[in-house]
Amino acid sequence: MTTISKIALACAALVAASGAFAQKAGDNIVSVGVAYISPQAEVGSLSTTGNMGSILPGTTANVGPQTTVSFGLLHMYTDNIGGEFTLGIPAEFTQDLTAHGTNHPGAAKMKIWTPTAVAKYFFATPQDKWRPYLGLGVSRVSFHNVSTLNDGGTVTILGGTSANFSSSWAPVYNAGAVYNIDDKWSINGSVSYIPVKTDATFVGTTLGLYQGGTTTGPVKLNTTDYVVRLGYRF
Repeated sequence: MTTISKIALACAALVAASGAFAQKAGDNIVSVGVAYISPQAEVGSLSTTGNMGSILPGTTANVGPQTTVSFGLLHMYTDNIGGEFTLGIPAEFTQDLTAHGTNHPGAAKMKIWTPTAVAKYFFATPQDKWRPYLGLGVSRVSFHNVSTLNDGGTVTILGGTSANFSSSWAPVYNAGAVYNIDDKWSINGSVSYIPVKTDATFVGTTLGLYQGGTTTGPVKLNTTDYVVRLGYRF
């Protein structure tokens, strides 16, 4: 074999080695980035033990979006199939309430925990820089540090004593893509849809003619989660 042939083979081997990026069987990838969470609230039929039944029909709620820090750990079981666990720093969400035609900004505040496990199928091969994927998983959604606004009116009567949202499991529908910078570093961008169902319980305070009884009802949060994270393979 000539010297030129040896050099050509060495270059070919180097190119082949540099093409082996990430997301192959056995890889573990840790990542950190930001998540933009946008819930759309739907309030179901509310019932109460007090005498507020006349103002509860047609009650709606709006939960503002929040941005927080997101962490992920991905393990690849094969070159195309992986499982990822994600967890974000719980952000504080503000819920506005509209009852009896009157808007009540900042009626409630809460922190939402959403640890999530997602199975992902990666298209293309470990040698490709771009790898789109689809995922399906589950999230355990829980509500913490729930507080209500003491407005001396409707919100106080409805939930001035306490407020609670039940924990629940929610499906996660996920799609995204990974861009492999090199064999260690990558950028992951994804969008997830998480339909969250919870039961709300409010204990009100009696004011004047209105008795602050216990009000309960279903609430649905149709949540879209946009995430961008920087990953490191080890």
